[in-house]
Amino acid sequence: MLKIMLLQAMDHVADLAAAPSPAPTGVNTEGLADFLRRFFAPLFLVIVSVVALFFLFTREITRFVQFIILAIAIGVIFYVPDIIEMMARAIAGALGIQ
Repeated sequence: MLKIMLLQAMDHVADLAAAPSPAPTGVNTEGLADFLRRFFAPLFLVIVSVVALFFLFTREITRFVQFIILAIAIGVIFYVPDIIEMMARAIAGALGIQ
């Protein structure tokens, strides 16, 4: 009798393990960041180019340099999002903070 109960329990466990898991529900956001980067990259470059040309044509070199530095910083943060974490770890390591 005990043997029959154990065999039935093992069959039940095997059936549960073989049952497919239900499909996940909700919004699938995999690849969203890459899509947004590919979508906004041309817009970002066009806007930066137009504003930079405006500063050059109006001979505002100081504003042009400030804008280019800001645009490069924003571009790096936007296109390489892990750079903030890497820099924070590097600075903390250089200061001896664990």
